[in-house]
Amino acid sequence: MDKRIVLACVVAVVCSILPCRGDGVSTTQLKKLGQVLLNINDRYVDKVDAESLVEAAIGGMLQELDPHSTYYSADEAAKLNAQIDGNFEGIGVQFMMLADTMVVTQTIAGCPAERVGVRPGDKIIVAGGKPISGVKMSTSDIMSILRGKAGSTIKITVQRAGVKRPIDFVIQRGKIPIYSVDAAYMITPTIGYVKLNSFSATTPAEFSQALNDLRNQGMKQLLIDLQGNGGGLLHSATTIIDEFLSYGQTMVYTKGNKYPTQTLKATDDGTCDYTNVVVLVDENSASASEIMAGALQDWDRGVIVGRRTFGKGLVQVPITLVDGALLRVTVARYYTPSGRNIQKPYNKGKDTYQKELDERFKHGELTSADSINFPDSLRYKTNVLGRTVYGGGGIMPDVFVALDTTRTNNYHRDLVAKGTMNRTVFEYATAQRKALLKRYATFEQFDSEFRAEELQHTLIDNGVQDSVAFDHEAFEAAKPLIVLQIKALLARDLYGNAYYYRIMNTKNDIVQRGIEVLEHYDEYLK
Repeated sequence: MDKRIVLACVVAVVCSILPCRGDGVSTTQLKKLGQVLLNINDRYVDKVDAESLVEAAIGGMLQELDPHSTYYSADEAAKLNAQIDGNFEGIGVQFMMLADTMVVTQTIAGCPAERVGVRPGDKIIVAGGKPISGVKMSTSDIMSILRGKAGSTIKITVQRAGVKRPIDFVIQRGKIPIYSVDAAYMITPTIGYVKLNSFSATTPAEFSQALNDLRNQGMKQLLIDLQGNGGGLLHSATTIIDEFLSYGQTMVYTKGNKYPTQTLKATDDGTCDYTNVVVLVDENSASASEIMAGALQDWDRGVIVGRRTFGKGLVQVPITLVDGALLRVTVARYYTPSGRNIQKPYNKGKDTYQKELDERFKHGELTSADSINFPDSLRYKTNVLGRTVYGGGGIMPDVFVALDTTRTNNYHRDLVAKGTMNRTVFEYATAQRKALLKRYATFEQFDSEFRAEELQHTLIDNGVQDSVAFDHEAFEAAKPLIVLQIKALLARDLYGNAYYYRIMNTKNDIVQRGIEVLEHYDEYLK
């Protein structure tokens, strides 16, 4: 379509919709915007892209608003919707790039790739008639080749260790689930543990299934891990909250300037009514995670353990634009049942807002509870026991757990950031998979017998190859964490994603403190 026609359509649509709304946007202002776009297109000294002009205009407007009013192109919107819907269409593999070669790390159970016989460790060298290994191709480009409409087919060629000739597979794409429950297991004989990474459309069903499985294993108390959970669908969060509250109890309410106040209440007595609950949070728990933690805290229904959450409490309404792009506009704020505003301040600009977590660290909030001070105006009372809780942005836990900064250092962080840690463990798992599974037939056997020391020298050598100079003192300081991560990553490669957490949680301070609280729950309430 001609660029001038594109711009004219944009201006015409905007001018026809908004002038009569009486909301402060005048016809003159809209015509002005259209004049700028059209004149730049017609008169600018260099050739311009009409689509880019419109995109830039949208971005400029959003810069004047809050940090969470956002715009996504059509391609970005499609990927975002896949995450929210809890599925996408493709072949069902997880992969990593080793040098310029795509290597399958996991096949998703029951999905097309697994059904035809693709295995972890396979190197996909051709997909859809296009070479994808040995060439410079981005991860997003590879994903766009592998994904496609359910029912369509794609031919891939793989190289497999121990097999001389490449193997061809014809795979019929299907619906691929994106799981939001990373792990669910009995962390003690009576305490069940559930790790949620997000709140998608499938989360309530996944969570319910996890609870049923844990009850069948003897669960009496529950640990819900929301560390690092950035949120997702409000409905999914409130559906889970509903399981823990009684009929008519407020779960969350919203207020906005031009958006009517809405209050969401529990619909029925929850199935988890008599289960002691601890919710684990940290500074990266946000949005729907904070709504859940705040509701259970305000009704004295669960003990919150960890560090103050991110502080994202703004309601966005998604608006699909004419080309499939998505505009998410903030229309209201979230409030917990006691009246606390979850959203942290953003009046000092977006740059300051984005650096707020760094400032928390510099001021000592992440490492010492004594550095946290709240004015009296931010004090609230819980609805049942009348305990003091705090507003001002985010959810302040009942039990603070300091960030342990002594376990890691720059050398360890470089090994992780450059992919050396993942590569070392994955290459070892791929080469030794049969021998390892024969030696460790069960996870329990692996957990008790495997020693990660045998991979340390390989890790150090691979680090040097990846431009991470060996630092003996730094290695020894971070060695306990390095050894733990090696073991956890190998457990994930051999037995599945959940086993990574079963290893890492043994040294996760927030998780261990949560267990302590549950084991002395009655004493804590007193």
